[in-house]
Amino acid sequence: MKFRAVLLLGLFATLPAHAGLFSDDEARQQVAELRKTVDALSKRIDSATQNQLDFSNQVEALRTAVAHLTGQVEVLTNSLEAAHKRQQDFYVDLDNRLRKLEGTSSPEAGPTPATPATAGESKSDPQAEMRAYEAALSLSSAGKFKEAQAAFQTFITAHPKSSQLPSANYWLGHSLYQQKLYGPSATAFGRVAASWPNDAKAPDAMLAQANALVSAQDVKGAIKVLETLVEKYPTSPVVETARSRLKTLAPKKK
Repeated sequence: MKFRAVLLLGLFATLPAHAGLFSDDEARQQVAELRKTVDALSKRIDSATQNQLDFSNQVEALRTAVAHLTGQVEVLTNSLEAAHKRQQDFYVDLDNRLRKLEGTSSPEAGPTPATPATAGESKSDPQAEMRAYEAALSLSSAGKFKEAQAAFQTFITAHPKSSQLPSANYWLGHSLYQQKLYGPSATAFGRVAASWPNDAKAPDAMLAQANALVSAQDVKGAIKVLETLVEKYPTSPVVETARSRLKTLAPKKK
């Protein structure tokens, strides 16, 4: 009995030590597993951070590329508009010259007697008229807008029945606009569509008139002109630009 008591006492004495050793091993295993989990999470976080940086760099690169392309589109659009206007002027000038040549070279027409209403026209020199118009246009192309303004005004006064009057008034408006004389510029542009609504320059002149009115702080007037342009010339190449301007100036209407 005494031996059994000693043995049992020894067993009870050793139980806490074994239990302690078992708990430490289990804790070490759990710590090791946690470390593995933390390491894995750290790697995933590092990978995600690197991916985010790469994505941010890609976004920034795309933004730069878009800005560059937008600038190129604007340059090309302006170049196309300028080329379109030059082409219109060229064909108008060519058509006028051909008409004048046909009128002067027709053998069947014979001399037309001058009447009081046409006596002044019979004395006009078509070549001098064309030279005057081209001289004014050259001044505008050279950036001499004040001189071009004077030249176009002189042309309009000296040739009140010229076929070049729509173009002359258009370029007069352009010369005034470049001098920041926005009110007179809008008036000159407006005269084109008002007096020659079927001329090829009428839609372009209305768009330019709206721009001049905006620069003159007359936004309501500009909106009215753009709305008339869209309604009156729905197939014109400048209509899309007019609609875009309307969305900016009057977003609630369009």
